[in-house]
Amino acid sequence: MPAMIQYLVRHGQSVSNIEERVQGQEDVGLSELGRRQADAVAEWAARLHADAPVAEIWSSPLVRARDTAAAIGDRLRLPVHTVADLAELHAGIFQGHLWADLEALFPEAVARWRSGDVDYRIPGGESRAGLAARGRGALELLAARDVPAMVIVAHGGILTAALGSLLGATHPILAAAAMRPFTKLPSLANASVSVLEWPGPVLHRFNDTAHLDR
Repeated sequence: MPAMIQYLVRHGQSVSNIEERVQGQEDVGLSELGRRQADAVAEWAARLHADAPVAEIWSSPLVRARDTAAAIGDRLRLPVHTVADLAELHAGIFQGHLWADLEALFPEAVARWRSGDVDYRIPGGESRAGLAARGRGALELLAARDVPAMVIVAHGGILTAALGSLLGATHPILAAAAMRPFTKLPSLANASVSVLEWPGPVLHRFNDTAHLDR
């Protein structure tokens, strides 16, 4: 089977990132900085595309990811396809609240979440185990497509959880990240790029932000 590359992009900064507010699956738009980051990652993708053509662009259905993917699609002149299973963790009762307020509002749920129990399901939401399985399944499904390369735009929580599930046994950092996705300080920076090669998979880059400094 010929190699296939997935370029995994976290969306640009959102308005809720600035406010330090829990997003989960709430539809929150990009901030002004987030739009600039989306343009920067689109420029990176255009340079990449000139040397190693990207065949497809896939995105989470949430607007902060779709708008980041749309900037890339405009530069590459490719349509953006959405996959529901690339959406961020459903944070249930935490969604929409400030991070600073969570412990006072939901002390028992926050304590359970912070315990690291991967099977603990946020009331009204989902568990780390469910998130990892959903994200891994989405990446594996897209990896079966007969194309040489694709860009996938999603979220910090689901991407780290999926990569931890796929590679945690051989990448201790990713294993730890998969245990704590959807925290105030995500493992993946806004508009970062990670590079996954199939079959394998093999992780060639993780959380690369060099393109944002150009």
